[in-house]
Amino acid sequence: MRIVLVGPPGVGKGTQAALLQQRHGALHISSGDIFRAELKAETELGRLAKSYMERGELVPDDVTIRMMATRLDSPEVREKGFLLDGFPRTVAQAEALDEWFRQNGVRLDAVIALEVEDEEVVRRLSGRLTCRQCGAIYHRENHPPKVEGVCDACGGELIVRKDDQEETIRERLRVYHETTKPVVDYYERQGLVRRIEAREVESTYAKIKAALGL
Repeated sequence: MRIVLVGPPGVGKGTQAALLQQRHGALHISSGDIFRAELKAETELGRLAKSYMERGELVPDDVTIRMMATRLDSPEVREKGFLLDGFPRTVAQAEALDEWFRQNGVRLDAVIALEVEDEEVVRRLSGRLTCRQCGAIYHRENHPPKVEGVCDACGGELIVRKDDQEETIRERLRVYHETTKPVVDYYERQGLVRRIEAREVESTYAKIKAALGL
């Protein structure tokens, strides 16, 4: 299984990729997780990524392409397949990924385009709370902590990350519509896109499963 999941921030790409990994074995590869790992390790790449992510902007293509190519080249990914989450985000990245496919004699099976209204994205993301200490994620409406402002798991302080603040969310949406939606058009011309309305988790998963013929 070689799948790309694309959609605006907060649409549930990571959640659906995790379900597909758990139930079908392909590896969930998140560009955001990789960048955050670099950030935690305080590498030069991590510091560079942070400066872009906090402004709701995309990390430059050349950095992202090199990082993702290294991950895709790993024996584990070659054996199990992948679920790409957060890559490609630009047509240049999609073209680079196609070139990697050609060089390695493999092909992309499908592109799952998860869709939701912008105001729903703002509602979902602006309600998120993240534990400063362990990274656990809560939501003011859908998954509140037992004690306001305190992590259930470790007792750490819950904060609103800068990229979950409304101003940053709207900038991320602007960037998505301007830069990433053309990626869907690119794959549409290849006949790979399966459009899915992203609502409740299990119903969205059922639609994805049907679209992939699983």
